[in-house]
Amino acid sequence: MILSQNSGIPIYQQIADAFKADILSGKLKQGEYLPSIRSLAKELRISVITTMKAYELLEAEGLVTGVQGKGFYVNAQDSEMLREQHLRKVEECLAEAMSAARIAGLSNKELQEMLKILLEQSEER
Repeated sequence: MILSQNSGIPIYQQIADAFKADILSGKLKQGEYLPSIRSLAKELRISVITTMKAYELLEAEGLVTGVQGKGFYVNAQDSEMLREQHLRKVEECLAEAMSAARIAGLSNKELQEMLKILLEQSEER
């Protein structure tokens, strides 16, 4: 896990986002335990409080559950909920891309052509 002190995103949010991506992508499976709060804090050289805040954020989103004395484990993920979260992420990224396209002065047609090319390239891989 790589954290950036200069990104403007709080460290706890970066940690939560990294675990969330691993959970939603299936890298972390249902029932798997996350590293202990203390060991992760030590590994990342950050405060235990920061690590705890990240885990609490994941728990509030329903991605993990904390068990007293055992730590946090990954919850079962509802496939419909997963799809919805992925769709939301795609929408956010596309909105950001559209904003950048407007700043660059691209027309809708140019933007659509660019997306078409990118889609074709991704199918070739």
